[in-house]
Amino acid sequence: MGDVIVIAGKGGTGKTTVSAAITLMLAKRKMGSVLAVDADPSSNLSEALGLARISTISDIIDGVAKDPESVPKNMGKDAFIEYKINSDISENDGFDLLVMGRPEGPGCYCYINNILRNCLAKLIANYRFVVIDNEAGMEHFSRKTMRSCDQLLVVSDQTEAGLRSAKRIFSLIVELGISAKRKFLIVNRHDNKERNKDLGRECGVDGVYALPFDEQLLRLSVEGGSISRLDKNSEVISTIEKIGEELWPTS
Repeated sequence: MGDVIVIAGKGGTGKTTVSAAITLMLAKRKMGSVLAVDADPSSNLSEALGLARISTISDIIDGVAKDPESVPKNMGKDAFIEYKINSDISENDGFDLLVMGRPEGPGCYCYINNILRNCLAKLIANYRFVVIDNEAGMEHFSRKTMRSCDQLLVVSDQTEAGLRSAKRIFSLIVELGISAKRKFLIVNRHDNKERNKDLGRECGVDGVYALPFDEQLLRLSVEGGSISRLDKNSEVISTIEKIGEELWPTS
């Protein structure tokens, strides 16, 4: 069974950047196979990882809807869609990538969510690590796309609004009965270590990590570049590597 790592947080806090950094860190450490899942309809994870646009679950579903005859006679529609998704997973240097995409129409979100949940349930067994970049809101939690995970990492900035949103996410998973073996808060652009102890108690988490302000990363965000372009002196990358050593030790 893979180690399922869910990254959540409100938009603009650096959630996708953290997801990409953790994916690249795990791939670099070569501790086992890695699947990155972009479960956010805005689909920015591939760009953060430095990849060209790839086929999404939404693309596959839309393609079947437009051409029902493409489904083999001896295979149901859902089974064919899952087959196509498994065939189209993007294979990259050290990790694979699965992208949800943006569903079309008001009734599509539930369906694509169910497809994603079913695929993940089967794929998890094939990977040592599964890193899920969750939607900016709390949609996947309320719809129980993931019913359990090994690590829940909630990303916030240091604003009160961001921290309130993070606390709501931690409260919501308890209310919904979603199991997270370990829970962590990651505060972006933050260096108040004393405040971290208070935040840990307030959120009821196993630990709080602070990501420092990184001028390289800010410049890349403005340019729309991949975090893979950050050099080894990047404070964010070195901090993520330290977090990785604590959460997934090599020995």
